[in-house]
Amino acid sequence: MATTTATGKKPAAYLPRLAVLYRDQIEAELQSELSLKNIHQVPKLEKIIVNSGLGKAKDDKKLMDTATNTLRKITGQAPVETTAKNSIASFKLREGSKIGLKVTLRGDIMYEFLDRLITIVLPRLRDFHGVSLKAFDKQGNYALGLTDQSVFPELSFEETSPAHGLQIIFVIKTGDPAHAKALLSKFGMPFAKENK
Repeated sequence: MATTTATGKKPAAYLPRLAVLYRDQIEAELQSELSLKNIHQVPKLEKIIVNSGLGKAKDDKKLMDTATNTLRKITGQAPVETTAKNSIASFKLREGSKIGLKVTLRGDIMYEFLDRLITIVLPRLRDFHGVSLKAFDKQGNYALGLTDQSVFPELSFEETSPAHGLQIIFVIKTGDPAHAKALLSKFGMPFAKENK
């Protein structure tokens, strides 16, 4: 049986705040500001990949368990293990060794994660002056690194030991890094001020 509100109407389907903002406001603003002829040319966030490289994990099983718990709690999805594609003797690395974990976020869960990252996590960083403007690739994707996971409020103090880093990659459908920056700025990404 479908749930109804006190007025007898079906409740509206929940949509994340940033997804609604993009659909109702950001998309049209970017089309105008970037002088794009077609709405399909407007930059769009396709997915967010959260990963943790754990080269030390082969010697420390607790680190792999901690990182698995971190990614599961902060993203709401179970992480996938990544393995080495080649053997590299100087790194004591064998092909097939577990070297990290990753989670790919799309749709509503992606927008929820982005909202929490911008409004809660980044402001909690010590001595934070904004994220780097130099982390865009030629396709317009953006990479952000965090040195430890303790800035996420979902994690208790016990769950942040041992500390490990995270990399967050924003895959943006655009061919221009300037357009990608404009999109992330509209979402509220706190970019560092450029030194002139």
